[in-house]
Amino acid sequence: MSMFCFQCQEAAKGSGCTVAGVCGKQESTANLQDLLIYVLKGLAVVASEAKAQGKFDDTAGLFTCQALFATITNANFDNDRIKGLIKEAITKRDALKAELAFTSDSDCVNWNDSETNYTVKATQVGVLSQANEDVRSLRELLIYGLKGLAAYLDHAAILGFEKSEIYEFLVEALASTTQELSVDEMIGQVLKCGEFGVAGMALLDEANTTSYGNPELTTVNIGVSDKPGILISGHDLKDMEELLKQTEGTGVDVYTHSEMLPAHYYPAFKKYEHFVGNYGNAWWQQDKEFTSFNGPILMTTNCITPVKDAYKDRIYTTGMTGWPGVPHIGERSDGGSKNFSAIIAQAKTCAAPIEIERGEIVGGFAHAQVMALADKVVDAVKSGAIKRFVVMAGCDGRHKTRSYYTDIAEALPQDTVILTAGCAKYRYNKLNLGDIGGIPRVLDAGQCNDSYSLAYIALQLKEVFGLDDINDLPISYDIAWYEQKAVIVLLALLFLGVKGIRLGPTLPAFLSPNVAKVLVENFDIKAIGDVQADIEAMLAGK
Repeated sequence: MSMFCFQCQEAAKGSGCTVAGVCGKQESTANLQDLLIYVLKGLAVVASEAKAQGKFDDTAGLFTCQALFATITNANFDNDRIKGLIKEAITKRDALKAELAFTSDSDCVNWNDSETNYTVKATQVGVLSQANEDVRSLRELLIYGLKGLAAYLDHAAILGFEKSEIYEFLVEALASTTQELSVDEMIGQVLKCGEFGVAGMALLDEANTTSYGNPELTTVNIGVSDKPGILISGHDLKDMEELLKQTEGTGVDVYTHSEMLPAHYYPAFKKYEHFVGNYGNAWWQQDKEFTSFNGPILMTTNCITPVKDAYKDRIYTTGMTGWPGVPHIGERSDGGSKNFSAIIAQAKTCAAPIEIERGEIVGGFAHAQVMALADKVVDAVKSGAIKRFVVMAGCDGRHKTRSYYTDIAEALPQDTVILTAGCAKYRYNKLNLGDIGGIPRVLDAGQCNDSYSLAYIALQLKEVFGLDDINDLPISYDIAWYEQKAVIVLLALLFLGVKGIRLGPTLPAFLSPNVAKVLVENFDIKAIGDVQADIEAMLAGK
């Protein structure tokens, strides 16, 4: 086979993409990403040695995060930029080796990009180079968890929030995938990744709320104005802030798309009158929605899909995102801002967006807002007005069976409340599901980056109700997953002791039968099933 990738939910035939990625990733890109992971392992081995010698440098941890982020599904398809990351990883690795006088016979520590053709080397070190499927499964589960963690850490670092101990874990865990460990040791690393996943999400939550305030109950317009606009997608709130500042007074409106919707919930962004609403739905519909928007689009992170000719001349990438031939907005200098002037200038020449819907959606139920309503929520639970919470967080995607989540939302009894974060909400956040005593039946905590809020809310409710076990709460977990940030959220929930999670629309292809069996036996993870049967089971606490 020319490539092999099974890191996302849409892996071909439920087993892996072997010709081209369902995401649009081509063989050459897949191979370069495999090679980048390989050299990052070498850097991690050397950085781990630096830690042992008391010489660990956070810059190695941050670079590893950024490079891992570039390999997340639908993030970076630009081969030249991936090659640049490979070269930079080797340069950093070799400089650190020289400083430590570190020697090793490990190939990933010593391989140099001048020694052989990239494609040849990639085929030797890719996912399938590990023949034992259980070892491969556990190593890849850990790596995908680390990719998700890396994304959160990069976002936090952009806002000036970093923790050395998390970087140290990340490089040590990545280095562990080069070692011959027992199954128990590998499972231990996976669960430890969940522990640091909680810490990483808490750090990002602190970064976002310190910088922009606590998200608050907000009504968001989903219609359009008659002015030209810029559409900003992805997750990066710093990019959001700088774009709003630079467009103020220009006559150009700013709209969010997909995972950027929750930017509307932050108090710091509410002062901008030209921040007018949200346009469209989840990431996978961007080909149609970017076409009808008419104005320029800024992709700040994943998820970018294959760029269509209809808008190829007005889409831009920034951060770790990339698409070949698409203009890339470079990084900010120390103390400076990114320069979005080209996007703004183009927007002024474009027609206003074509209206695709009208109305409003409500969100902003991160942990601070929910805890502000804690008395009302607790009273509703105690009185029986709320019988159960169902966490339906995670990712959306193209898979037809994802209609399951819409069907669940519509069929849940009126005395249930949905807790959500991530783009999975687009399956039901525009339904008229009503409220319970003024509490909306869909409580949107924000981006997938904000999943920490859902864990925090559960832990706080556990304390309020005086329970010893988080699983005694009237909460069921019906999670939709797609990419690697959902993997770290899953591992974080497992670390917190949550059991009985339903996962869909399919179980990960990277779980071997034996590894899947371990997760089922220890955590009662289960696949989604029939809508009515699943609802009945969740209402019964099963």
